[in-house]
Amino acid sequence: MRNEHISQVERWADYVKNNPTQWKKQHTKFINAQFEKHRNFVKSILKQSNGFEKLVKIYKIKNIEEYRKSFGR
Repeated sequence: MRNEHISQVERWADYVKNNPTQWKKQHTKFINAQFEKHRNFVKSILKQSNGFEKLVKIYKIKNIEEYRKSFGR
């Protein structure tokens, strides 16, 4: 597993080095997709009964009142 990861990192480094104008757009698209997946996950949890409480538990939220404000609740 570790060698596979190192190999992937090396391939990405080579790609970045050899495609200086293209890699950033692809990387931004990937990162934005990760944020979108997280937003969709949170929305799906919030639709469930006790969804907010589930998020608090999943993410081990300590400042629950501030977290609640971020959802307008």
